Amino acid sequence: MAITDDLRKTLSDPTPLYFAAGTADLAIQQAKKVPALVEQLRVEAPARIEAVRNTDPKAVQEKATARAKEAQETLQTKVNEFIGALDVDLKKLGETAQDLALRGVGVAAEYAVKARETYEKVAEHGEQTVKTWRGEAAEEIEDLAIAVEGKPEPVQVKDDQPKPAEERKPVAKKTPAARKATTAKKTTPPAK
Repeated sequence: MAITDDLRKTLSDPTPLYFAAGTADLAIQQAKKVPALVEQLRVEAPARIEAVRNTDPKAVQEKATARAKEAQETLQTKVNEFIGALDVDLKKLGETAQDLALRGVGVAAEYAVKARETYEKVAEHGEQTVKTWRGEAAEEIEDLAIAVEGKPEPVQVKDDQPKPAEERKPVAKKTPAARKATTAKKTTPPAK
C-alpha cells in the first residue's frame, strides 16, 4: 500500500503543473521584449555594417597576429612555470585530488539546493498565474482585506417616516397545533 500512497501523492501534486504554467508565463514575458530588441538591432545594424566595411583588412590581420604571438608567449611562460613548480610528491597529489572531489560534491549539493529553490519559485509564480487566469487572485485579496480590517458591520438606514399600511408585512402567528407539531419533532430521539 505504501507504493500506492506514494503514487497517489505524486500524481495529485500540482507543483509540476504550476511549474509549467510559471515557465510559460515567464517565456511570454520575455517574448514581449523581443520586438524592442529587434527594433534596436534594425536601427544599429547599418552603422555596424558600415564600420565593418570601412576597416582595413591588413590592419585587422596585423592586430590578430600580434595578439596570437602575445598569447602564445604568455601560455608558454605559464606552462613552464607550472611544470617547474609541480611537486612530484604523489601523496600530496592524492590529497589534492581528494580535496577537489569533496569540493565538487559540495558544489553539486549547493547547485541542487539552488535548483530546488528556483523550481519552487517558478512553481509559486505559476500558481499565482493560474489563480490570475481563474480570477481567484481578486477573491484572495478580498479575503485578506476582510482578515486585516474585519468584517464590515451592516449599516441600517432609519427612516423616520411611517410606512403605509399596504407596505407592512403581516406577521404570521403560530397556532397551538403548529407549536405542538414543531415541539414533537424536536423531542423525538434520532433513529439508531
